[in-house]
Amino acid sequence: MANRFVLNETSYHGAGAIAEIATEAKARGFAKALVCSDPDLIKFGVTKKVTDILDGAGLAYDIYSDIKPNPTVENVQNGVAAYKKAGADYIIAIGGGSSIDTAKGIGIIITNPEFADVRSLEGVAPTKNKCAPIFAVPTTAGTAAEVTINYVITDAENNRKMVCVDVHDIPVCAFVDPDMMSTMPKGLTAATGMDALTHAIEGYITAGAWELSDMFHIKAIEIIARSLRKAVAGEADGRLDMALGQYVAGMGFSNVGLGIVHSMAHPLGALYDTPHGVANAIILPTVMEYNAEATGEKYREIARAMGVANVDSMTTEEYRKAAIDAVKQLSVDVGIPADLKDIVKKEDIPFLAQSAFDDACRPGNPRATSVEEITELYLKLM
Repeated sequence: MANRFVLNETSYHGAGAIAEIATEAKARGFAKALVCSDPDLIKFGVTKKVTDILDGAGLAYDIYSDIKPNPTVENVQNGVAAYKKAGADYIIAIGGGSSIDTAKGIGIIITNPEFADVRSLEGVAPTKNKCAPIFAVPTTAGTAAEVTINYVITDAENNRKMVCVDVHDIPVCAFVDPDMMSTMPKGLTAATGMDALTHAIEGYITAGAWELSDMFHIKAIEIIARSLRKAVAGEADGRLDMALGQYVAGMGFSNVGLGIVHSMAHPLGALYDTPHGVANAIILPTVMEYNAEATGEKYREIARAMGVANVDSMTTEEYRKAAIDAVKQLSVDVGIPADLKDIVKKEDIPFLAQSAFDDACRPGNPRATSVEEITELYLKLM
C-alpha cells in the first residue's frame, strides 16, 4: 500500500513574512480578496497589519468577519455569500483555526457548489475541484490549519463538530509570521501550544504513522517542548520557535490522522464552546496512559524529545511514565487546568462519549476503543 503525503504549495516563515502576500497575489494575477478574519483580530488591529500591505500594493479586498471561535455551518454559508457578493477570486484567511477553517469551507463550496449543504462536507467528501485559492496567515501557534487538509465546522443545531478531510482545501500559500502572533495573551499561547503538542504526539502514535510522518512529529515535539514555556512568558525566540513547531506538526498529522484525544475534545467545543487547545491539553496525559501498551517503543522517543534524560537506561514502564509525566509538567507550567470537572456536566457524558466514538479522528487511535471505554476516560478526567 502506498502512503500519500500532501503539503501546501508555498510557505514563508519568519518575521515580516506577511510582506510576501502582495508579491504572491500579484504573481498569481489575483484581482480581489475576501479577507476572512474574526472580530477580535479586527478590533485589536491584527488584521490591519495585512490589509495595510494590500492597501500599499493597491490590491482590492472586502472583509468578512462573521466567524465564531468554533465556526458554524452558518458562518461558512454567510461567507460563501460574501465571497460571491465581493466578486473575489481568492481568500486571505487571518487568524487561528477558526478563520482558516471557515475559509476552507467557503473555498470548497465556491468551486464545488454541489456541496452547498455544508454538512455534506463531513468526513472525506468526494469533491472534484481545488477550492478557491487561500492565502493563510496564522495568528496562533497551534492549529497548523495553514498546512493541513483538515477543517472542523460546528453543527450548532446538533451540538457536534464535523471533521472534514479534503486534499482540495489546502491553502496555496502560508505566511507563518511570528509578528502576527505577538499579541496572543498567555492563556491563548498556552492552549494553542498544547494543541500543537497534541497534534505531534497523536500523529506520532496514530495507526497510520510511518517513517516520513514520524520525522516531522518527533522534531515538532522537540521544538514545542523547548519553546512553549518561553512563548507563554512572552519571549520572542519562544514565539518564533512555536510558529515553526506547530507548522512542522501540521505537516505530519494532516497526512496520517490523529486519535481519541481529538475525538474527545471536539464534542467539548461543540457543547460547551471549550477552547480546543484547552480541551486537548487536559485530555492528552490521560489518553496517553490509556494508549501506552499499544505504542511499542515510541514513548521512549517522546520522552527524549520532551527533554527527559537517560531514557535509554529506562525500562519500558519507566520511559512511558516519563513521557506522560513530562507532558503533564509542561501543561502545569503553562497554566492548563488539570481536569474537566469545571467544564463537563456528568449527565452529558453519554452524549459526549457517543460523539467522540463517532468522530472522524477515533479510527486513528493506536488502541481500539469503545463508547464504554471513552465514557470511563471522561469520568476519570472529572
